[in-house]
Amino acid sequence: MDILQEAQFKKAHYNSRRHFLKNCMSGLGALSLSSLLGENILGDSPALHNSFSEGLLPKAKNVIFLHMAGAPSQLELFDYKPLLKQLDGKDCPQSLLEGKRFAFIQGTPKMLGPQSNFKQYGKSGAWVSDYLPHFSEVADDICFLKAVHTEEFNHAPAQFLMYTGSPRTGRPSMGSWTTYGLGSMNKDLPGFVVLVSRGGPSSGKRLWGSGFLPSVHQGVQCASTGEPISNLENPQGVDPHLRKKAIDAINKINELEYQESNDPEILTRISQYELAFRMQSSVPEVMDISVEPDYIKELYGIGDGTNAFANNCLLARRLVEKGVRFVQLYDRSWDHHGAGPGSGVGRGMQGSCNYVDKAMTGLIKDLKQRGLLDSTLLVWGGEFGRTPMMEARSGKGFAGRDHHGEAFTMWMTGAGIKRGYTHGETDEIGYHGLSGRVHVHDLQATILHQLGLDHEKLTYRFQGRDFRLTDVHGKVVKEILA
Repeated sequence: MDILQEAQFKKAHYNSRRHFLKNCMSGLGALSLSSLLGENILGDSPALHNSFSEGLLPKAKNVIFLHMAGAPSQLELFDYKPLLKQLDGKDCPQSLLEGKRFAFIQGTPKMLGPQSNFKQYGKSGAWVSDYLPHFSEVADDICFLKAVHTEEFNHAPAQFLMYTGSPRTGRPSMGSWTTYGLGSMNKDLPGFVVLVSRGGPSSGKRLWGSGFLPSVHQGVQCASTGEPISNLENPQGVDPHLRKKAIDAINKINELEYQESNDPEILTRISQYELAFRMQSSVPEVMDISVEPDYIKELYGIGDGTNAFANNCLLARRLVEKGVRFVQLYDRSWDHHGAGPGSGVGRGMQGSCNYVDKAMTGLIKDLKQRGLLDSTLLVWGGEFGRTPMMEARSGKGFAGRDHHGEAFTMWMTGAGIKRGYTHGETDEIGYHGLSGRVHVHDLQATILHQLGLDHEKLTYRFQGRDFRLTDVHGKVVKEILA
């Protein structure tokens, strides 16, 4: 008796009361199975469209989120504060320290003026640092959010809050919520793809996990050089025909098991086997940037191919072009502490900006020239901002800025977002948000809104209550919508 016959025999003799009750759900099970196998008779959304915003045509089909892991200083990039330059080296007023929590500041730190120079660019007159000479060319395409804020001031909790809506682990990521709500536009590619450069975020792969959602919605990490996904190729001596026969046999067993147990993760397992087989031909093709013309590679600053972030930006364009819903790019090395060679907020920021400047600018220009920017929402930022004063650990001055959640800058463009627009304002030293404050949950609500999803309706019942990305908070930032 082979393994398939044995599974069938067990099924025929499984007549318990539990089996009878679960078979009563076979109609729902068949519906879920057809959905995961790409035969969704209710549409392309596992959430069955109950989370769409009423009367809203979605502006965005795709999202590309560029995360600068480690938290770049807004005061060296976009939030120009002339007064802070005048205060450089002076003692920080106690009023800025009382009742506040910091990661490293001890005693009385010195104020730290901007370490870069600023100019205004474009018709919008946006202030951009000289650390970003290429980005200044697209200033009129950008919507700056100058007063984003978060409660978290350490990297991992702040990153979790930004992407899962909670500072603790275990919640689904934003990309997972997106594919849960909208499904996939390409049955041969994952709906949620992750690309990392320079080591990725400190909080690790849990940032793109599916949490309590079906695991089919977790992010699939791809490499920007070499084999795109580990173990994607067939083992030696196994051809595609033999591989397909093996997957078909495994899925038949899984289907029998599902009919007995009604465990939804079995449906996910079936779907993942099928997707993995199709990805063996689709992924190498879409991840091969060598086929791009030289002028496109030059636009992104790819050069000899060693700049992983530049490669990832070009891959992001290729992925959304093929219908991937959510593409997440993580670039590390934005945590600028200390005063050693190559570190500190000045030299460190300049090096990090050189690494990403041309590539992220090229991505904007490329999406725009292909007509993809109108349907692709591009978001850039870190997990929090930086203080206008130096760190002062045990009375020592450090040319780095401490972690700061009160006010920081992020930017967005594309997919129904105002361009050449600045929303929000901070005080004269960039410490507090004075107007246009945007909480992390507000940012999440706005991203979902542009995808046509209502953040209050996109829920999943887990452990007895409905969860959502924005927890019990969040509002759409309507002022930035075109």
